[in-house]
Amino acid sequence: MKTYLKPILLASLVGLSLAAGAAVLKTDPAKTSVSATFKQMNVPVESKFKKHSVVIDYDAAKPDASKATVEVETASLDMGDPEYNREVAKKEWFNSAQFPKATFVSTSIKSAGAGKLNVTGKLTIKGKAADVTFPVTVKTEGGKQVFDGAVPIKRLAYNIGEGEWKDTSMVADEVTIKFHVVSQ
Repeated sequence: MKTYLKPILLASLVGLSLAAGAAVLKTDPAKTSVSATFKQMNVPVESKFKKHSVVIDYDAAKPDASKATVEVETASLDMGDPEYNREVAKKEWFNSAQFPKATFVSTSIKSAGAGKLNVTGKLTIKGKAADVTFPVTVKTEGGKQVFDGAVPIKRLAYNIGEGEWKDTSMVADEVTIKFHVVSQ
C-alpha cells in the first residue's frame, strides 16, 4: 500500500446534496461534477468521482418543497493514477465491493436569501449515516439551474481510512465534498 496515497473521501458524497422542489430537473452529466478535497502530507488534493447520479426536485418559488438525492459510485474516484484508484476502492478506504455507493438524501431545503439555500439531509458512506447541513447557491445561467455547494466531513467518522490509515498525519481527517450541478 502506498503511504502517499491521495485518499479520499467522499466526497462522498454525495455530498452533493442539492436543492430541490416541484419539478424534477434533468441534470447535465457532462457539466455536473462531484469531488473530494483533502490534504495529503499537508498538500491539498482534489479528486473527482466519475460516476454519480443527481436527482433534484426544485421549485424556486417553493424551496421548502424541494428534494434532492445524490448517489456516487465509490469506485469511480479518480485519483489520477490507476493504482491509487484501485487502492481507494479497497476495504481500508471505501470498501467499494461491499459499499459500492455513497448517498445523500435531503430531509429539508430552506431558503437562506436570494440565490441561497440551506440543505439538510442524511449522508451515508461505507454503511455509516450522519445528518449534515450545508449551504448551496443556486442561480440561472443560460436558462439552466446551477447548484454549487460544499459539505465538510470527517473521513474517520465514516471509517474511510482504516488500520494504518487512521493516522491523520499522512491524510487529514477533514474532507470537503464539493458539487456543481447543472440542469439541462
